[in-house]
Amino acid sequence: MQTPSRHFLQAMQALKFSKKQLKKTTSPVESFKKLFIKNDVSLSFLGDPFIIKVFINTRNYLLSLVLLNYIKMSFLLSNYLCVKVVVVFLKLLYNVENITLRIIMKVIDPKNYQDFNAFEKLYESLKNKKVKDGKTVEFYGSVYRIRIMSGFSFVLIRTARRVIQCVFVPEKANFNIESIKEGDYVNLKCEIKVEERSKIGYDFNILECKIISSASFELPFVVNKKELDISFDKLLDFRPISLRNQKERSIIKICDGVMQGFRKYFSENDYTEIVTPKLVSAGAEGGADMFRLKYFDKEAFLAQSPQVYKQMMVGVFDKVFSMGSVFRAEKSHTSRHITEFQGIDFEIGYINSFEDIMSEETKCLICVFAHLRNNFADELQLLNVTLPEFATIPSVKFTEIKELISKEYKRQFRSEDDLEPEEEKLIGEYFAKRHNSNLVFITHYPSSKRPFYAMDDPADTKYTLSFDLLLNGSEITTGGQRIHDYDMQIKKMRDRGMDIAGFESYLMIHKYGMPPHGGLGIGLERFVMKLLKLENIRIATLFPRDVERLDP
Repeated sequence: MQTPSRHFLQAMQALKFSKKQLKKTTSPVESFKKLFIKNDVSLSFLGDPFIIKVFINTRNYLLSLVLLNYIKMSFLLSNYLCVKVVVVFLKLLYNVENITLRIIMKVIDPKNYQDFNAFEKLYESLKNKKVKDGKTVEFYGSVYRIRIMSGFSFVLIRTARRVIQCVFVPEKANFNIESIKEGDYVNLKCEIKVEERSKIGYDFNILECKIISSASFELPFVVNKKELDISFDKLLDFRPISLRNQKERSIIKICDGVMQGFRKYFSENDYTEIVTPKLVSAGAEGGADMFRLKYFDKEAFLAQSPQVYKQMMVGVFDKVFSMGSVFRAEKSHTSRHITEFQGIDFEIGYINSFEDIMSEETKCLICVFAHLRNNFADELQLLNVTLPEFATIPSVKFTEIKELISKEYKRQFRSEDDLEPEEEKLIGEYFAKRHNSNLVFITHYPSSKRPFYAMDDPADTKYTLSFDLLLNGSEITTGGQRIHDYDMQIKKMRDRGMDIAGFESYLMIHKYGMPPHGGLGIGLERFVMKLLKLENIRIATLFPRDVERLDP
């Protein structure tokens, strides 16, 4: 590797000045020059044609591109890496928020630059009627469907998120319609024409089509139907293909939107994201539903939950969240159980009661649903989904709702210390009709049905300061207040006959002090299943894992 050039070292030296010095002048260019001059740095390289070209195209971002040029010259790094270093450096040191990788890369290497998000930006412009009639555009996609008409054809193109209707007219295009087939991946050049009858107000008249890739074999089923006409097993066996269907893909896109919404809330409310181990020496939830494996000369387990690590980190960061795989060795064949799912968990300290956790989840869900409405309206419309709207969520105690539902529907249920699926369904119906709410908190679950770390209710220790949240008649969240007192935790574990020695690292936090805290866990796939009112959780799972399925 070459040694740094003199100009690079001079530029880096100039950057050592504080942000305050940059704020003394209004012009970014003048600010940069003052830094160079004050530190006796030569300005001769500012006349470099490359820098001038870059400056013209990116307006006020001269310094970033000066740095880029000389980093590239000195260290022979790739364009992308150089730019990324500069962007991160500028954002951290000078709080320059407008600079982006896309802006600089387009200037640095315009011939090889590809904006893979180009169609989404074009689509937004089309929706806002900001595209001129007759504009020529170029984008990538897959041929979703071809409909041959009299004298022309409709070619539906599947992009990263849309299915766009393009029009093929032999007189305008430079290729034959017979040369392309459904499933081909193509690069299209189209002329945009105003067309009021079109869904988005424009037609895409195809001018050129370049085939990027074609299938070697015929597709195992027709992908482009509104509803896939295949068996449930085939839907999952050919998951990489079935997800190319517009509806099936939209379900997974909603999963993406839900995770984005949760992360948005956590980010805006000062949570710290933590990544917890998936190989553990003991289970957080206890019970038999754990995957055991040999870990060198020891026995280990796949994590049932990030619970103990969330609690540990509350003592460090106060508010934490985690998203990642959770494993349950449940031998259930039901429509709502899988053996691996994506857990969305949070834990917060300094709470006054477990109701603080319920309040936090309410605000979190309001944020998630708003994010979906604002950014995933097309998917929601395609799936015919109306999201809940609420400011508060009703709550009821466990014993009260069991008695109420039994009387209301004249039903007797076998389980006294838990809610059966049928009970949850009836509770959902009851609150939807009587309280106009698809959501309801059930509080104060029996201690016998809650984990060892759940705090018992001081008013009646047979019950806990915990809750479940039901959505459309099914549990999607379990949460509550945790035990933070060492003696209280030890007593509860001993009362349950647990091996204290196996939890030494966990009990460290109780030994050396913890604030009152609590949290919850949500299963992404079940949340989306109930939100979209799907029949089976596997439909809301990218690649489901259950008792029978380990592939693809």
